[in-house]
Amino acid sequence: MNNSRFIILHNALMVTMDDELRVFRNGGIVIENDRIIAIGQSLDIVTEFSSNSHDVIDLHGQFILPEAGGQHVSGMARAVELLGLRACLTESIMDSGNGLPSSWGIRTADECILFQKELHKKHNNTADGRIRIWLGIRQIMNSTDRLLFETRDTAKELKTGIHMHVAEIPFENQLVMQTREVEHGTVTYLEKIKFLTSNLLAAHSVWVNENEIGYLSNSGVKVSHCPAAAMRMLGFAPIKEMLDANVCVSLGTDGAPSNNRMSIVDEMYLASLINKGREVYSNGTTDPTALPAETILKMATINGAKAVLWENDIGSLEVGKKADLIVINPSSWSMVPIHDCISSLVYCLRSENIESVMCNGRWIMKNQKVMNVDEAKIISMAKQASGELLKRAGIQIPNRMNLI
Repeated sequence: MNNSRFIILHNALMVTMDDELRVFRNGGIVIENDRIIAIGQSLDIVTEFSSNSHDVIDLHGQFILPEAGGQHVSGMARAVELLGLRACLTESIMDSGNGLPSSWGIRTADECILFQKELHKKHNNTADGRIRIWLGIRQIMNSTDRLLFETRDTAKELKTGIHMHVAEIPFENQLVMQTREVEHGTVTYLEKIKFLTSNLLAAHSVWVNENEIGYLSNSGVKVSHCPAAAMRMLGFAPIKEMLDANVCVSLGTDGAPSNNRMSIVDEMYLASLINKGREVYSNGTTDPTALPAETILKMATINGAKAVLWENDIGSLEVGKKADLIVINPSSWSMVPIHDCISSLVYCLRSENIESVMCNGRWIMKNQKVMNVDEAKIISMAKQASGELLKRAGIQIPNRMNLI
């Protein structure tokens, strides 16, 4: 016991996201090394475990939520390791330029698979088990059938997941119907070639019909809904219909289409807006209860963990799971007053309310200070790198308004 690290967090509103959706008004949690060993009422937790720990933290009514891990990123293993994050990493792979510039598909399917196998061998299960390497397909317009087949079979061999952009835009479905000779689009074709499997994470999945929702559900495919990207350019995905069909829908962000500023906190709020907008778009009515706050919170937490095939370890606060959590300070202008804590977490929470972040039982941000890297130095390096990229690309920023 002397070699163990014990941390007790107590006097917190704790949203567990477990199967019973328990919320402790005054809860406590005990962490030993990287795992949760006890959860309960604050007084009981402190009474039973405080003698084992010198690190007893009174959160004074702040909120504790589970973290769900990262997804849809590539080439980031070093950054994830340094920052102390948990992530599934995948390279966006393509071997064809069909429907897009031919230069996009410069590698053969065999080269793509070999490259991904090497990435898996080098980085999978590194950083104290916080990194998992997945296989990636950019999208069907950039994939030959051979790449699809080999990716499916290699993922099964390596016991890992597949990330793929699916049914993002109408043109994608049109091209698939023309070139693959199916009656609707990407999901219909992937069903036909037996590519739809429970280890597939389909990003976006906006342009799917009722039959395709059934295919996704029957095969256990996970869907990553990216509200900011949808609002900006892709369209309204049938999220309620997917959830009603028992498709596991999580929330994601999508870099440039999201304007590079959206966190999962922002995506929760946008998810509620998009659903209302879709109802207006489809039938002229709105139903604010179609995606209630607790459903959106599930999409951001436990469904996110299921989407990255990590739900046995993360996504909810439960005994035996990894200590991945965030501490939220609700006492700021954006969240006060709080009448309904769950509703406030979805509709009022802002990134600046996040006080601390723990991953694998270690603080990676505490009291809004990033712990493992020099944040100012990283920002300075990013500014310099962005300027160099503009020069290399020959991009001229236009003059806007009357700059003096």
